[in-house]
Amino acid sequence: MADGVQIEGMVFEAATAMQGGASPSASDRAVAPNLQEDDLALDRSLRPKKLCDYLGQTKVKESLAILIEAAQQRKECADHILFSGPPGLGKTTLATVVANELGANIRTTSGPAIERTGDLAAILTNLEEGDVLFIDEIHRLNRMVEEVLYPALEDFALDIVVGKGPAARSIRLDLPHFTLIGATTRTGLLTGPLRDRFGIAFRLQYYTPEELAAIVARSAAILDVPISEDGALEIARRSRGTPRLANRMLKRVRDWAQVRGDGVIDEDVAAQALSFFEVDNLGLDAVDNRILELLAVQFGGRPVGLTTLASALSEDTDTIEDVYEPYLMQQGLIVRTPKGRQATERAYEHLGIVPPKAD
Repeated sequence: MADGVQIEGMVFEAATAMQGGASPSASDRAVAPNLQEDDLALDRSLRPKKLCDYLGQTKVKESLAILIEAAQQRKECADHILFSGPPGLGKTTLATVVANELGANIRTTSGPAIERTGDLAAILTNLEEGDVLFIDEIHRLNRMVEEVLYPALEDFALDIVVGKGPAARSIRLDLPHFTLIGATTRTGLLTGPLRDRFGIAFRLQYYTPEELAAIVARSAAILDVPISEDGALEIARRSRGTPRLANRMLKRVRDWAQVRGDGVIDEDVAAQALSFFEVDNLGLDAVDNRILELLAVQFGGRPVGLTTLASALSEDTDTIEDVYEPYLMQQGLIVRTPKGRQATERAYEHLGIVPPKAD
């Protein structure tokens, strides 16, 4: 178990390191979908172990059930699987579920953690027949490491070069048959040859409030937290369609209800608690609303350039583009125009501000 905790810690460090310039304040937000250190213990206790316990992603589950049952009937390893989608949607959880359904051991690592070809060779040679190897953020694999992975996926063999210069020779080692499960938040960064070696690929979608409410209710039952249906739905509505956020917010609402209330989470308690933690009814936090106020009020609804917006927020441009903008654009609150970022009518409605008259 200690090895599992250590590996998860390595994955967390690698995931944190790849935030792409996001400042600590950005990555530590209550609504940040990336894995945070205090999520690790919570995630382990709440993660479902079987497909029947996994809520949401219905089509993906049905396809996986067929894939797993077919592999078991043939007594073969399942095809290599690629999970893609935004962070926090359950890619790691699904990998564990697949391994459990196959009755196989799972070895977990991440792309940034495999720095040299020798690291990958050590992992592959320690696999046993039927094992599942899970590589998180697989698009971050070193290109030299990736080349070694190709024959392992296709032929279950490892090509090793021994010696140097004219005396160098290649040795091929047979590997036990295994299933690789890769997870990525950026499918476009995967190389074509690697992507083509996966037998099946799934893209996970954002969850509906009803699906998230079911997840919150399940997590509350595991944590022994009394919660009403309306309370679970209120948390779900503010969770940006992401189970990781929903569980994190449940934890914070539980603490608030314990200290400020009677410990029971209903709709009012959930709304008050999340408002206290500056998460509004659309799942926006203080920085999100500050961006909308800058665009709608300070700049008078005019298009604003990225560098100007970053300067006004005291953030760097990469953080604005990668951390804050995506959700605001998904919700139709801001748009990108050739002249810059601009607030939409929905943003004015959310802020309770009358939009300026068009020229």
